[in-house]
Amino acid sequence: MTEPGDLTRRAVLTIGSVGAVGSALALAGCAADEPDGSASPSIEPTLEDEPTATSGPAPDAPALGDDVGALADVPVGGSIDATIDGEPALIAQPTAGQVVAFSAICTHQQCVVAAAGEEFHCPCHGSIYEAATGEVVQGPAIDPLTPIAVAVSGDRIVTAS
Repeated sequence: MTEPGDLTRRAVLTIGSVGAVGSALALAGCAADEPDGSASPSIEPTLEDEPTATSGPAPDAPALGDDVGALADVPVGGSIDATIDGEPALIAQPTAGQVVAFSAICTHQQCVVAAAGEEFHCPCHGSIYEAATGEVVQGPAIDPLTPIAVAVSGDRIVTAS
């Protein structure tokens, strides 16, 4: 049988509860008594248990997306041809663990550029780009290749934003 004081405490907690913390307190107030008459222990909620706006990746961390390929497939100091989001792309690893990617579409007349070690070569009109930066080394192209955001996740290269 419940004591009159228990009903009042439960009623106050139930009626006065507001939000997630209040609901948790109301549930704790309604905890069943042990057979020996003592109240069962309850766990009080803490602020650490609540999700925060800063949970998950740091605000400066890139959002990781689709798998592009294995880091081991791109030689250090070299480059490879790839496809990112269904479009031709070029990936280079200028130093161990650092990857960069660019659209493989030449900025001169939109031919598909090919990976060539430390450079990217356009077969149509001879433009050459630096693989580490996408900058023009030799024209007729004037503008650098369009960069594509990528990151390393474990041993994989993934798109980033």
